[in-house]
Amino acid sequence: MSSHSLNPGLTPRNSHGSSKNTLLAGLNAAQREAVLHKNGPFLIVAGAGSGKTRVLTHRIAYLIADGVKPDQILALTFTNKAAQEMKERISQLLGHSVSKWTLSVQVRTMPWIGTFHSLGAWILRRNAKAIGLSSHFTILDEEDRLSLIKDTIKELKLDLKQFQPSRMKSLISQKKGDLISIDDFREEANDYFSRTLGEIWQKYEDKLKMAHALDFDDLLTRTLMLLRARSDILSAYQKQWEFIHIDEYQDTDHVQYILANLLAKLHSNLCVVGDVDQAIYSWRGADFRNILQFEDDWSQAKVITLEENYRSVKPILEAANAVIVKNVFRKPKNLFTKQTEGEKLELACAQNEDEEAQWIAGRAKDLLAAE
Repeated sequence: MSSHSLNPGLTPRNSHGSSKNTLLAGLNAAQREAVLHKNGPFLIVAGAGSGKTRVLTHRIAYLIADGVKPDQILALTFTNKAAQEMKERISQLLGHSVSKWTLSVQVRTMPWIGTFHSLGAWILRRNAKAIGLSSHFTILDEEDRLSLIKDTIKELKLDLKQFQPSRMKSLISQKKGDLISIDDFREEANDYFSRTLGEIWQKYEDKLKMAHALDFDDLLTRTLMLLRARSDILSAYQKQWEFIHIDEYQDTDHVQYILANLLAKLHSNLCVVGDVDQAIYSWRGADFRNILQFEDDWSQAKVITLEENYRSVKPILEAANAVIVKNVFRKPKNLFTKQTEGEKLELACAQNEDEEAQWIAGRAKDLLAAE
């Protein structure tokens, strides 16, 4: 019998000095339940201002305190800023120096935390030869990508007004995100515009290959291609990452959705955090249906809803709840707050979305100036 069993007053500590009880301190009942859940698929429906980042970081730190090896944990989000914030919070909880972190080299004493795209780049650089790539490939940013597509359109002597570079970039990105290959697209193109887009896309791909370069979409699609083609490589990553976390799951696109499910298939310890009411990125390929069908994808999934809002006052939440409840494509929840006092809402009528945006920007400017 251990000393902890003999004395229930003792608090187990992990190797980093953070106690389990300390990691649970200050959490409300729902947050605490989310942190304590360990094995099996897990959906955290996190309403606006409900402390989802706090829950996610405390949950990861608690897993480590509970004996999970840090390098068995993978956490993915959508921006470098969000990933850095997560790293800093977990570092503080575990007593680590944030200076140990880099995007390209992860120390084994901490989990792998980053964006989907940084994960793709990390995996591809280590396994590039398996799919005929150079491990020294360059990554085009959006500005370089747009410039390359513009040059391609000019070389094909096409009208830049009819085939706007920004639109062509968006369409190519959309097709890649839907896992449509250039060969399949060109084979099915049956009108002038589609056939021309196919030519632009093909020449663009040729330029990428000559430059040993990948665009942001390639970082995900090529990673998926690699994992599907090489079961040994897939198996290695599935075994390594026993616990997988994905923030803002409502913002995942088709490729990200498949990657997440593929990597989590062995252990089924996939924890996703999100809120369909905050889905705003459909224009860049995000599919809010991914979060709605999580329980269908993972039949044994546990669901916890975070409803207490720490950001807004009662009048704002009541108005927000009254509006969003009319959306039938959502997970039901009812945000509440203990901050009952607050100013009444101010209503403004606008003729269109442009006028509405101008009013909001002007009002924000006035409020900032008043401070």
